[in-house]
Amino acid sequence: MIVVLYILIVVALFNVIIFVHELGHFLAAKWRGLRIDRFQIWFGKPLWKKEINGVQYGLGWLPAGGFVALPQMAPMEAVEGKNREPGEPESLPPVKPLDKIIVAFAGPLFSFLLALFSALIVMGVGKPKDTVETTVIGYVAKDGVAHGKLQVGDEILAVNGTRVNGFLGSSSFDSVKESIMLSEGEKIDFSVLREGEEMTVTTEFKIPDTQWWERKGMRTVGIWVENRIVINFISEGGPADHAGLEEGDEIVSASGEALRSRQRFSEIVSNSENKELQLAVLRNGKEKEIVITPRKPTNVEEAKAMIGVGFETGDEFTKTIYNPGPLEQVGDSVLMMWVTLAKIVSPSSDVGIQHLSGPVGIGGVMFDMLSMEGGWRRLLWFMVLFNVNLAILNMLPLPILDGGHIVLAIVEILTGQLNDLFARVLEVVQFAFFFLLLGLFLFITTKDIGDRIGGGGGDGPAKYEWPESGS
Repeated sequence: MIVVLYILIVVALFNVIIFVHELGHFLAAKWRGLRIDRFQIWFGKPLWKKEINGVQYGLGWLPAGGFVALPQMAPMEAVEGKNREPGEPESLPPVKPLDKIIVAFAGPLFSFLLALFSALIVMGVGKPKDTVETTVIGYVAKDGVAHGKLQVGDEILAVNGTRVNGFLGSSSFDSVKESIMLSEGEKIDFSVLREGEEMTVTTEFKIPDTQWWERKGMRTVGIWVENRIVINFISEGGPADHAGLEEGDEIVSASGEALRSRQRFSEIVSNSENKELQLAVLRNGKEKEIVITPRKPTNVEEAKAMIGVGFETGDEFTKTIYNPGPLEQVGDSVLMMWVTLAKIVSPSSDVGIQHLSGPVGIGGVMFDMLSMEGGWRRLLWFMVLFNVNLAILNMLPLPILDGGHIVLAIVEILTGQLNDLFARVLEVVQFAFFFLLLGLFLFITTKDIGDRIGGGGGDGPAKYEWPESGS
């Protein structure tokens, strides 16, 4: 039931975002005296429509944006459908180019105002930081490209000459993980502090393999930060159960090796099938020695050796609530969008168009946020980010977009009234560009769906069966 509720909330918010944007066009058109033919959320043939005071309001079948049909603006009938009233737009009173600019600009303006409104709420109620502030390495994967170069205990100071702000979650995209993912060139330089000495370490990077229907993986080097190994689940009858481990125990070492990450401990366990491990465990503030023998469960094909436990996760994240000001939130949103677009167009980056998100991907992110503790705060902040992006993208000087209408109005100011031939050519261009955007939308949507297919599991709350000889 809660899943259905979250889906309804996401859909409702999408419609609010679209409605507010189109409401800007609608009110501006009313103010400037333009004829309004239709006000529709989503494209395509209306699933629902109702006429009020000469304006048809409707909901289309294609969940991608919306429009206010204004026959006196640039011709859009190829995209929005034929006007409901007979007669050509030329028979209507002419509209001043300035009025067209005002109407076109009003949509992005209302989106921006919605972002500011959301930002004011976020400033009042706050949002979780969701950042990893430490940059001290706690794990280096043996099969990662950084193995033998970066070391556990290294404190990362800069990536490719740019100082880093934490390991993950920076709103400025200047954390370690984002700096690696968005890096350019064939190598990555890390400035690290190792045993009190600052040095530069150069590594290659790896792009994880993905299926053809999924997005291309992002750059990684195989490192993570320090985290605690605290047990929160024990599989009945498993090695941990037999050895006497308890929920709440913190594992601090294995066979004499001090542990600084769950990943390293899982690595040790999986490589120790039927071998005794001497664990040092903190229980109620006191250290306790426990001997355990990892084994493979009998009811899982191709399973690795396990001890039958689950761990508390996320202790490396800072989840304190902070209250950023509206200008900070808007500034961070603009910066994130600028960095993303810059990396997409860069020939030396591995970020591409496929890494953008469509309605399915955005809706998925919103759903995931709602599923987290305090998710409504994250969702409010996402409203700021999304509406700022919507406002800026719509101001791009491209056909169909509001920025394209503004450019045409400026051309009209400079050259005079647009002739019939130009209007017909423009309609064809608008139609072609609409289908180009539709193709891009469908491509990105397939990636959104592809990334949601499948799932993973681990040594956690699952029903395992163990060999009779388990210790």
